[in-house]
Amino acid sequence: MSIYINKNSRIITQGITGKTGRFHTEKCLEYAFGRVCFVAGVNPNKTGEKIFDLPIYATVAEAKKQTGANVSVIYVPPTFAATAILEAVQADLDLVICITEGIPIKDMLMVRNTMHTKERAGGKKTLLLGPNCPGIITPEEVKIGIMPAHIHKKGRIGVVSRSGTLTYEAVAQLTEIGLGQSTAVGIGGDPINGLKHKDVMQAFNDDPDTEAVIMIGEIGGSDEADAAKWYKANMRKKVVGFIAGVSAPPGRRMGHAGALISSGEDTAEAKLALMEECGFAITRNPSEIGKLLKSIL
Repeated sequence: MSIYINKNSRIITQGITGKTGRFHTEKCLEYAFGRVCFVAGVNPNKTGEKIFDLPIYATVAEAKKQTGANVSVIYVPPTFAATAILEAVQADLDLVICITEGIPIKDMLMVRNTMHTKERAGGKKTLLLGPNCPGIITPEEVKIGIMPAHIHKKGRIGVVSRSGTLTYEAVAQLTEIGLGQSTAVGIGGDPINGLKHKDVMQAFNDDPDTEAVIMIGEIGGSDEADAAKWYKANMRKKVVGFIAGVSAPPGRRMGHAGALISSGEDTAEAKLALMEECGFAITRNPSEIGKLLKSIL
């Protein structure tokens, strides 16, 4: 099994005719069941055309109606990305994955508030992954996003990370030592995003074919601390944790927009200490993530 996506997912690409959307959709089509899973693109200026033999529709709602799509991936430029997310949400998709980096915070505040308002009114809850994320992959079934496919191997280890490059590093280590992945999820590093570590950890906890989890975080924010506390109270599976930014000085942004230390509680050391206290196996060396995971199985 897997979480969120599998070979039965039906996916559309918003922004499929742009340079980035075109390139990465083609790579996803070439991977595993990609040709079956990807069913359409959306661009209101290219309606009726085809790309990679996929029909292009004017709206997400029309694409869903014609193809039965339940997932969307977004490669729309930052100025228009929030509107693209909300279009997919209003179409009642199950999952929206936003790869776009650099969306203004005020736009994401509007997205979050609109999604919450819809849910409170009894509307369908659509899950949002990202923005500013590498996407998600269920190895040997389907990948949605920009991650390198060749490093992944089907297996029983879940991976969730705020950092795209560290996701790849952890996955590559696992594959090298013979441990495959059930699903690898990049949640993105922006301060306002969709799925959090805790949400993904809960999904892995409920997945009978995920045996253990790697959770990678960064400095700044309370996401990792929330996940650690949830783990202590609820998680039945072993987790290896790593936090990037041990040497980061307070008040300075490090990489992601969300990676900013604002108090003593959101430093790497503080997060690692809490994670260890809550039962994680932790490492301060990213090159040891895979080996540590294998040692606790």
